Amino acid sequence: MNQIELTQQRREVASYIQILAGLRFDRALIQRLFREDGMRESVIYQDILEEGRQEGRQEGRQEEGVNLVLRLLTRRLGTLDEQKRSRIAALPLPLLEDLGEALLDFSQAIDLETWLETHQP
Repeated sequence: MNQIELTQQRREVASYIQILAGLRFDRALIQRLFREDGMRESVIYQDILEEGRQEGRQEGRQEEGVNLVLRLLTRRLGTLDEQKRSRIAALPLPLLEDLGEALLDFSQAIDLETWLETHQP
């Protein structure tokens, strides 16, 4: 790597090596060997970072959706048993959103049960 004269090219090669080294060696060793912070400038690193951000946002929306729907259902129908809570938590986000709208029309626990039976993922 030290024989590469162009700084940008050296950073790119270092980034690729760090990615590959991460498959075999622990983080502390890699950090000791590569003191330059060119990894953050790598296109691959930026893609991985953005993918992680998108997954985090999706997981956050899912978790908040589950929490909101469970709170609304508890307020509307009373305490839900663990089986219903688990079934609701397993719903994908689009179905959670549908349930959030449908629960406005629920008046009894059987309404929720019927909805869950007809909207299994």
